[in-house]
Amino acid sequence: MKNYMKGLLVGSALLLTACGGEKEQEKTVVDIFQFKVEIAEEFDALSQIYMEEHPNVEINIETVGGGGDYGASLRAKMASGNEPAIFNVGGPQDVYDWQDKLVDLSDTNMAKSAFKGSLDGATLDGKVYGLPYTQEGYGFIYNKGIFASAGIDPNSITSFATLEKAVKVLDTKKKELGLDAVFALAGKETWVTGLHYSNVGLSQEFGDVFAAYNAKTVEFKYSDGMKKLFDLQMDYARTPINATDYSTQVERLFSMGKVAMTQQGNWAYGSINGIDEKLAGNIGFLPMPIVGAKENVLPVGIPMYWTVNKSVTPAQQQAAKDFLDWVYTSDTGKDYVINKFNFVPPYKGFDGENLQPKDPLAKDIMKFSKAGNTISWVFMGYPTGWGQEKLGVELQKYVDGQVTWDQVIKVTKDSWAESRK
Repeated sequence: MKNYMKGLLVGSALLLTACGGEKEQEKTVVDIFQFKVEIAEEFDALSQIYMEEHPNVEINIETVGGGGDYGASLRAKMASGNEPAIFNVGGPQDVYDWQDKLVDLSDTNMAKSAFKGSLDGATLDGKVYGLPYTQEGYGFIYNKGIFASAGIDPNSITSFATLEKAVKVLDTKKKELGLDAVFALAGKETWVTGLHYSNVGLSQEFGDVFAAYNAKTVEFKYSDGMKKLFDLQMDYARTPINATDYSTQVERLFSMGKVAMTQQGNWAYGSINGIDEKLAGNIGFLPMPIVGAKENVLPVGIPMYWTVNKSVTPAQQQAAKDFLDWVYTSDTGKDYVINKFNFVPPYKGFDGENLQPKDPLAKDIMKFSKAGNTISWVFMGYPTGWGQEKLGVELQKYVDGQVTWDQVIKVTKDSWAESRK
C-alpha cells in the first residue's frame, strides 16, 4: 500500500484477421480494478503469462491503493460507466453495498478449496460473493539488529508495560543506534490509523466482523488502552507525523534503519526487501498491546476479496472466474502467489516445500496463529467510510493538537450511531 495510484494497462483489444481475410474469435476482455500496489508489477507479469496460454483472453489491470482510498476510487470507477469485470470488496459492509453487482462464486475452485472461515466475510445468504486474496497480519515490525544492539530481548515484549520499557531504552540510545526516532507513524495514511490501529481495540470490543457490522453504536470499551498505545507511538515517532506517508514510513525510515519499529503488516516485506535484503531477513512482529484487553496478540485476517461483476457479459464473467481460479490453483499461479506476491494463502493445495511462506513476517503470523494469539479484523464491518474519513481524520487532528482524545471519541461515536440509523 503506497501513496500513489498506479494503472497497469496490459495490451489492447484486437480483432485478429486470418490471411484469407476471415475474422478469428474476438478476444474476451477482462478488466481488473485491484487495490494491492505491492503486487502490481508481479500481477502484471502473471497476467502476461496467462494471456500467452489463453490467446483469446485479454487482461487489463488497474491498481489503486496506498494513500488512495480504494473504496472511493471504486465508486468513481463504477460511476464512470467503465466497469471492471473483477474488483475488490473488504467484507460484509462492502458486500452489502455492492450486492447488486456481485456474481455468486460458490462454484469456483477457489471457493471449494478455501480454508474454513476464510469466506465468511464475503458470504451472504449462503452464497459466496468474494474470494480471499490472502491472510495478512500486522503489528509493530521491528528491526532485530537494532534491538540486539540495544540489549532488548523482543521475546520479552508481551504487554504494554514491556513495550513501553523497550521504547524508552531505545529512545535513550538513539544517537549510538543511528536512529531519528523509535517509531515511524504514518499519520498521513488514515487507513493505518483509522482502520488498522483502531481495530486492535475495537476487535476486542466487538469480537468479530459481523458484530461490528450489525452494531448500532461503538462504545470504545478500551479507549484508555487505545490512547496509551497511540500516545506512545506519537510521543516517540519521527515528526512531522501527519506528513509521513507509507513510502516515507516503510522505505525511507524503517528500511533505511532510521527507526526501530513501525506499525505495518506483512505486505511491507516486499518493499523492505527491495531496499535492503539483509534487513528484510532480520525483522519480525511485535504485538500492539491494549491495556485492559488481550495484549500479546496480532490482528490476522483477510484484507480483501476478489469479486466478479454481474454487469459485464456472461463470457466476461466466466473468463474472470477462470482467470482467478488459474491464479490460485495452477502451478504457475501458486508459485507467484507464494514466491512473488509473498502471500499467506487461505487455500488448500499449497503443500509443497517450495510453496511455504519464507519471509520472517509471514512466519511470525503463523507462529502467533498456531499459539492462538490472534484477534480478528473487524474494520471491514465499520460503517462505510467511517474508519478513514472520520476516525482517521480525527486522529490527525489529535496529532496536531486541535482536539482532545475525548473529543475524538465523542465525534466518532456520534458519527457511527448516525450512520447506522
